[in-house]
Amino acid sequence: MFPFFSRSKMSDAPEVNPAPAKTQELHPLDALTGGAFSAATSGERASRIRDWLATQPAPEQLQEVFKELSGRDKGAARAVRERLDEIRRAKGQEAIAAEWAEKAQALLAAPKLNIADALAWQRDAAKAGAPLSREPLSLLKVQMADRVKVIEDLQHRVQVQREAAVLLAQRIEVLSTKPWRDAHAALELLRADVARWQEQAQELTGDASWVSVEARFPPLLDASRTQLLVVWEAFQPAVAQAAAAAEDAAAPLPPVPVWADELRAARGLPTEASAAAAAAAKPARAVKPKVAPEVVEKAAQVVREALTTLEKETAEGHGKASAGAAAALRAVLKVHGKHIDNALEQQVHTALVAAGELEGWQRWSADQVREDLVAKAEALLNRPEGQALGGRKMQETLRNLRDQWKQADQGGAPNHALWKKFDEACNAAHKVVEAWLDKIRTEAAEHKAQRLALIEEVKAWAQAHATSTDWKGINRALYQFGDRWREGGHVGEKLFAELQPLWKQAIALAAAPLEAAQKDSLARRHAMIEEATALGAAPMLRIDAVKALQQRWQGEAQSVPLDRKHEQKLWDAFRKPIDEAFNRKSADREKAATELSARDRVVLDASKALEAANATGDAQQIRAAVQALEAALRGQAQAAEAVASAQKAEQSAAAPAEQAVGGDAPAADAATEGDGAAAADGEAAAPAAAPVAPPKPARPVVAVRGDDRPGMKKDAPAAPGRGARPGDRRDGRPGDRDAGRAPRAEGRFGDRNDRGGRMGERPAYEDRGPRLGDVAFRAQRDAMEHAQLALKKLAAQAHGETLTQLLAAWDKRDPAQVPSAQDLGGRVTASVRTAWTQALSAAPQGDAAEALLRLEMAAEAPTPAEHIAARRMLQLQLLTRRNDPAPAQTWGQDAARVLASASDAASARRLQNVLKTLLRK
Repeated sequence: MFPFFSRSKMSDAPEVNPAPAKTQELHPLDALTGGAFSAATSGERASRIRDWLATQPAPEQLQEVFKELSGRDKGAARAVRERLDEIRRAKGQEAIAAEWAEKAQALLAAPKLNIADALAWQRDAAKAGAPLSREPLSLLKVQMADRVKVIEDLQHRVQVQREAAVLLAQRIEVLSTKPWRDAHAALELLRADVARWQEQAQELTGDASWVSVEARFPPLLDASRTQLLVVWEAFQPAVAQAAAAAEDAAAPLPPVPVWADELRAARGLPTEASAAAAAAAKPARAVKPKVAPEVVEKAAQVVREALTTLEKETAEGHGKASAGAAAALRAVLKVHGKHIDNALEQQVHTALVAAGELEGWQRWSADQVREDLVAKAEALLNRPEGQALGGRKMQETLRNLRDQWKQADQGGAPNHALWKKFDEACNAAHKVVEAWLDKIRTEAAEHKAQRLALIEEVKAWAQAHATSTDWKGINRALYQFGDRWREGGHVGEKLFAELQPLWKQAIALAAAPLEAAQKDSLARRHAMIEEATALGAAPMLRIDAVKALQQRWQGEAQSVPLDRKHEQKLWDAFRKPIDEAFNRKSADREKAATELSARDRVVLDASKALEAANATGDAQQIRAAVQALEAALRGQAQAAEAVASAQKAEQSAAAPAEQAVGGDAPAADAATEGDGAAAADGEAAAPAAAPVAPPKPARPVVAVRGDDRPGMKKDAPAAPGRGARPGDRRDGRPGDRDAGRAPRAEGRFGDRNDRGGRMGERPAYEDRGPRLGDVAFRAQRDAMEHAQLALKKLAAQAHGETLTQLLAAWDKRDPAQVPSAQDLGGRVTASVRTAWTQALSAAPQGDAAEALLRLEMAAEAPTPAEHIAARRMLQLQLLTRRNDPAPAQTWGQDAARVLASASDAASARRLQNVLKTLLRK
């Protein structure tokens, strides 16, 4: 009867004043953390935790504080957790740092340090997450970098020494082309430079890090030293011999041509060049008259051809070819040298000198290439563990090495000692290739046996399944045989060429029945495609024929498999005409659906009018538009138009009928009910046969007291029905079993719409008219939804305005401002409104506290905290008043009592909250 609240609100236990709180005890860790646990706010606690962390507490203390603080303040505990994570990472990094420090110390302690290993240590340590920026790895990293820098500096100095040796040799060669006195003057300076170069080279080789230098640098330094010493050791005796020959005319001349010619000139002797010219001029003067011009021209032509060939080979750097061209040119000179002039002879000698120098350079370069090839061949079997070359890769590598050796032999003279070492290394590495080839031959023999066995198996299978009709199983087996053949392993090209025809013959024999069945299936499918084309082209699409044809196609596809792509193409060709026919049918249906009927147009117009009314925000217009749309949906507009047109037709037909009948109308009116009235109606309707009369509505069946059987008078009392019970009504009601029955309407069962149901009168089904189109249906549905939302919004606005007006009337004590009964709604009766106006007409009097509590109970609204005790007391009092009406029944009178009292802001707010609910119920 009364609303009850939760136990916390309705508890009848006496209120007890809470005992004063005890003094909060300090946490044991509060002093350790600087008062973090006793901090008033989270920000202050986090600040104190950060200050405590700055003192670098022990990990045990951090763990204990985090355990206690994580349950109180996760934000402040985050900093402690981060510090613990940092300590944990530091421990892990210490282990990693120790491991990589051991590796670095091992590299540094080794007598030979490889630069690649040092760089790999730094790279791998960084990948492993080692702290390279912390001790001891930072120090080891610096030591490793210094060691690498020293090694790289040694290698750079080797290159500098090599260039210096070349420059010293060039200085000696230049001095050999100048007078011997210049060479003698520069001898001491050259001796000092050569001695300094040897000291520097010795310093390089004596360095502690010399063993860590790459293997290609020591041979370069040794070769430079050897070349320089050879030139220097030849230059010193030549200078001494030239000085002795200058002092003693009987002393032998030096081996340097320029110095020897200078000394001959000093002694008054002819030089080698003048002697050669004189010797060449004498026979020329003696021979010239005896040689025919044709012979001289032919000799010059032959020598020029040989000279051109030699110059070409020398320019291209072909050492071996240039040596052959030089030999050919010398042979030509032996025959035709005495018939050429001096200029051509000088060109020949220049070309021969250049070819000799190229041959020497090519020989040295070829030896360098051969040494590299020997090193590569020896390294084939000395690769690191896990990086050994396989058989095929080894075979290709050996072939490439031998091809490179052949190219080196073409560029210079052969070196038999290096060839022997190279050939031995290649033969040792070729053992891997031989083992691989043996393995390949064994596997090829096994694969050949497997393939032959598979061919025999296919032949036996073909004989066993020659009469089978399981085409899917046959197709699956053939595919499996093909997969096994492709996975049969590698065989040689020659052997595969022998086995492939046998396999094709066996698989063709096995696939012959399936191919014949597929050929027949293709013919049947093409016939079904033509049938589908005919069905699709027909004006009327036969669904049963389409379904039967599709079932036939599915049966054919399931029985005989085809290639997937070919079968998909056939299926696309089959379904295309049927899909086109269905698309045409769908298009026709959509076209018919889009055409609007007269009723759809009426509904669309009414929907648009309703949308326009919704936009105005006028409730009266919206309701009128809603009624118009509902009438359009029921078809009343069309019915009204039909009735109006029918009435006009009757009026136009009734005028000539009255003129024709004249004075017979009273007789027709005096005629008896029954046949006379029917005859009069027939006579009146005869002239109006031309216009079509509208159908008359069915006459309602009216229950008549009395006996309505044929021949009985209606005013005579009817006999009581049998089986009457005491208290039953004697007059039959429509639908009662024993009531007087009216004549049955036309039809076998009569008009059952007039019969009452078992639980009362059954309403007749409403005729909703023809089905709406999709466009009209959606339009009316959206318009109705928008109208309902607009009415709800307007009702809410009006409700708020009504409450505001009522509260203003209470504040000003003006009964004229009280809203009307229509604005207040159906919940407020006229008597209640009158009581409210009377309360506002009088002066404020009385206390509205109890009335407000009753209103809050009726509206089940919450009560302010300061009045909860009074509400509980009032509820207990109402429990003892069993016969008093409930607050929900007297809320109008309670509101009048509130309006009769003085207005204040708190009471107005409470009254507004309860009336919001009560006026809507």
